[in-house]
Amino acid sequence: MTVSHRLSLRLVSLCLAASAAFASASAASAADPVTLNIVDVAGDLQLTRNGFEAFKAKYPNLVANITYTNAPAPQLPGKIKAMQGAGRSDIDLVLTGTDALAAGIEQNLWTKLLPDNAAQFPGVLDKYAPGPRKMQDLAQGFGLEVAYMPAGPLLEYNPAKVSDPPKTPEQLLQWCKAHPDKLIYARPANSGPGRTFLMGLPYVLGDKNPQDPINGWDKTWAFLKQLNECIPYYPGGTSAVMKELGEGTRDITVTVTGWDINPRALGIVPADFRVQAFDNMTWVNDAHYMVIPKGVPKEKLEVLYKLMNFMLEPAQQAMTYDDGYFYPGPAIKGLTEAQAPAHSQEVLKKYGRPEYAKLLAERPHALPLNAAAMVAAFRKWDTEVGAQKTK
Repeated sequence: MTVSHRLSLRLVSLCLAASAAFASASAASAADPVTLNIVDVAGDLQLTRNGFEAFKAKYPNLVANITYTNAPAPQLPGKIKAMQGAGRSDIDLVLTGTDALAAGIEQNLWTKLLPDNAAQFPGVLDKYAPGPRKMQDLAQGFGLEVAYMPAGPLLEYNPAKVSDPPKTPEQLLQWCKAHPDKLIYARPANSGPGRTFLMGLPYVLGDKNPQDPINGWDKTWAFLKQLNECIPYYPGGTSAVMKELGEGTRDITVTVTGWDINPRALGIVPADFRVQAFDNMTWVNDAHYMVIPKGVPKEKLEVLYKLMNFMLEPAQQAMTYDDGYFYPGPAIKGLTEAQAPAHSQEVLKKYGRPEYAKLLAERPHALPLNAAAMVAAFRKWDTEVGAQKTK
């Protein structure tokens, strides 16, 4: 072999080694831990943040850091649409209630998870308890339910000011007229209690189609417009409502199980405040979902899929009992309060309502509106009821 041949072979060998090293470095780079940016528009982090942190601790090879941001639900779809239009991917996972879930489905903002990526979520639908399983269908495959609450509608009141709480919408209207500015509820598009009240009224009032807010809610819209006359304004979220109730500015508001228990546990609302259900109520159930905006890069998607499965394991689901914020909380079957963290058990024992078990068992349950109908209901409420009084 000539010197030139030996040099040529040596050069080829060096090139191959360099190429292999480059490929190895690229593979290592592709597998580097990622930073996940999570946006919460439902208050869900109160239930799930410890679970996300547990995932980061368990898989440091996958997740370098997780950032958390809170945002109002009505503003998020527009922000994501603008971000996607600019070819950016600043948000990796959204935690949402049925409000932004519905708006995002309508605007085609979310990544389709099921059945498109069913192999990434083996047996996931079989994990859900019966009530949550029905709520999962509302996601239309665009998200995975992570928490569940048979919500309301319920009335919460100050017993020192309200000795005979309203038991029908007509009684509520008469009370409101007799006590102007003492009833308040938040804009439904950004409030779980607000939208549960909105969706629960058609059942209580006997409207012809509780699932059709445009053509089937004549009684509901007429009632809400009458009620509007004695309501001072509509806050942009439920927290402001509970603050005013607790401070004594208002005497009655609409609520749901979690927003009854948790603010009393936190001392925002006095512990002795009471709840009242309408005589012929139907429970309108609620849920929180994990959704992924379109445009998230592949290396993050693989981590997100693993994270979403992790959040549906019993250990993380038991954390969602929390302090009663989204009562009861878990979406999967087989969990009881006895498996909740000790602090959660103490809170529920002290601030839970014995009457809830009876009401949940005796009264019928209904799904919230589907995505298109919910968006239509919010739009109509904003235009015809709350337009001049929403802050």
